Amino acid sequence: MRYRVLGGTGIEVSPYCLGTMMFGHVGNGDHDDCARIVHAALDEGINFVDTADMYSAGESETIVGKALKGRRDDVVLATKVHFPMGDGPNRGGNSRRWIVKEVEESLRRLDTDWIDLYQVHRPDHTTDIEETLSALTDLVRQGKIRAFGCSTFPADEIVEAHHVADRRGLQRFRTEQPPYSLLARGIEKRVLPVAERLGMGVLTWSPLASGFLTGRYRKGRDLDLSSGRPTLHPGRFDPSAPLTAAKLEAVEQFVAVAEELGCTLPELAIAFPLAHPAVTSVIIGPRTMEQLHATLKGASVSLDDATLDRLDEIVPPGTDIYPPDGVWTPPALTTPSLRRRPTEARPAV
Repeated sequence: MRYRVLGGTGIEVSPYCLGTMMFGHVGNGDHDDCARIVHAALDEGINFVDTADMYSAGESETIVGKALKGRRDDVVLATKVHFPMGDGPNRGGNSRRWIVKEVEESLRRLDTDWIDLYQVHRPDHTTDIEETLSALTDLVRQGKIRAFGCSTFPADEIVEAHHVADRRGLQRFRTEQPPYSLLARGIEKRVLPVAERLGMGVLTWSPLASGFLTGRYRKGRDLDLSSGRPTLHPGRFDPSAPLTAAKLEAVEQFVAVAEELGCTLPELAIAFPLAHPAVTSVIIGPRTMEQLHATLKGASVSLDDATLDRLDEIVPPGTDIYPPDGVWTPPALTTPSLRRRPTEARPAV
């Protein structure tokens, strides 16, 4: 396994990052089996593990903490904060109050004294970015985290955060974690170029596009909607929906490319983001040992320029076939008052 430096931090990480969203009751509730997956990944040279406080309501962090006993020093451990952890106000978001409290909970669940990369899981427009950066900077100085980053931030908010950090003498976001796949290439327009210019590391998620690039869902075939991700978001897998039809159409073309290369569709899909110069690591999220081994088999797949040109023809650079992030939408799109002047101020005269 080759290693790449993470966003100028000097920390070297594997091009594959083991994502653990499927560890816990949402995916694989067998803690011992999940630990075996972690150990197998480490034995293959993966040294980067990503989790989040909200994955299975903290259960994923607990599993990872148990799995890393005796091997913590060999692992670059990342987790995230933002989404609500319980009922009531002030139990989520990017405020100092919540970050300072929740980092302690993550440290406890992970059974570690420090977190290598602490990430803000989504933007929070109710909290001034200076408040967030100040809290994270203090955590670095206290030794509780080594570096911090953001996840699924628009390019303009990444730039704003860097400007605020420079003006206020605060530490800055070292990484961004965006969705990126053959079917969702929107970040190529602004996020990836901005990350490159600012020297940020990039760890991308959902390389298999919520399962559409596994080969399990094919055009003209019956789709099994009774298990896996379709049970969580059935509407996204409705073959009669235009977005689903567009994904299935593109998948058929990607399958043809993979067959010509002599690799599987998932191997092609995971090799794709790794070819971008801005991408440091791709998050893989196996639920089973079989899925991990299948992914690792494709570690040597390399895409030449001719193949990348063909992929560009199927889904043009910077194009999203579907909205890749179904969890967060900019408030300006969800709150009408943010895009409408008061009624009396709308006329031109």
